[in-house]
Parts: sequence; C-alpha cells; structure tokens
Amino acid sequence: MSTLPTSPYAPRPRRPPRRSRIRLALKVVLWLVLVAAVFAVGIALGESLHENPRTGDTKTQTRQLKPVPLPPVTRTVTVRKS
Repeated sequence: MSTLPTSPYAPRPRRPPRRSRIRLALKVVLWLVLVAAVFAVGIALGESLHENPRTGDTKTQTRQLKPVPLPPVTRTVTVRKS
C-alpha cells in the first residue's frame, strides 16, 4: 500500500512523452497536407487561367494631356534673415 503525498508541492508523476510526440507528428502531417492542398489549388487556378484566356479584341488608347496654364502671381513675398 502506497501513501499519498501530503505536500501540494510534491512531484507529480510524469506523463509519458509518447503522447506529445504523437501530437507533434499529427500537427506536422496536417501542415504538410494543408500546404499541399494550397499548392494544388494554386496550380489548378494557374492552369485554368492559362488554358482559357479572355476572348475579345484588346484595344489600347493613349492620349497626351496638355498642361493647364497657371494664373499670374498677384503678390510677391520677400523673406529676410535678421
């Protein structure tokens, strides 16, 4: 028969480290699956855009803007250093 520890600061029995290793492995596998899924969606989107380009005639127009004349200066300001 074993006695229970009476101190609240008595060492507790350790958990087996196997549980945390399983969780770590599961997280790594889930991240790899997520990264692979995002990569696959990106490849599929890129291929669909490449295979089905927009149809129609593209027209580019250019024009030059003329500068607007500035109004004449009505007042002169002089700044002097003292």
